Amino acid sequence: MRIPRVYQAGSLAVGQSTLLDDDPAAHIGRVLRMQTGDKVSLFNGDGYDYLAEIIEASKKNVSVRVIEATENPTESPLQLHLGQVISRGDRMDFTLQKSVELGVTTITPLFSERCGVKLTGDRLAKKQQQWQKIVLSACEQSGRSVVPEVRPAISLEAWCAEQSDALKLNLHPRANHGINGLSLDNNQVRLLIGPEGGLSKEEIDMTEQYQFTDILLGPRVLRTETAALTVISALQLKFGDL
Repeated sequence: MRIPRVYQAGSLAVGQSTLLDDDPAAHIGRVLRMQTGDKVSLFNGDGYDYLAEIIEASKKNVSVRVIEATENPTESPLQLHLGQVISRGDRMDFTLQKSVELGVTTITPLFSERCGVKLTGDRLAKKQQQWQKIVLSACEQSGRSVVPEVRPAISLEAWCAEQSDALKLNLHPRANHGINGLSLDNNQVRLLIGPEGGLSKEEIDMTEQYQFTDILLGPRVLRTETAALTVISALQLKFGDL
């Protein structure tokens, strides 16, 4: 049986006994029905995997003892910050999940002129929590032990204006070159993916003012979630670990 991986917040150390948080405890105790003596793999975002043995288990509470700590080598050398204009329905969830599997390190949800999604106050806060849970689940599935941050949603211009030494990229159907024409000095990229209706002319002009480089992604028009994952894959192939 494959050892299940679960996220456990807080510090972990060999020899330490800990009571699992509610979500991982429910998965281990109620869903998988694991028993005393079974092994689980824990991670808390520090880049290590912690092999642990169950010392007590019920449907509601699971206690484990950490027996081994191993550095996890799954992080890409490419530091990739995705600025994704929020898309409708489950498309945003899909983009976040798959981008984490592909190695993105930071995600900032963005509002633009043609965003089409209105989120404020409590609804936005709940959505933020949901997005971070999706990221955690994607880390569990893909074997990552560093958890990408989902930053609070901000406006497109506020994100573009942030100071950064990263290479800044924006998809544009009339760009002069694609990803193969790029060079990278410091392994840092900020990738902007626009909404389903694309960026407005004013927004495109604004990105140029903040030194974004326009890149072409082939002759076909891609949906926003397809574009994000295609570019991330191509960047990982050229500069990362694919």
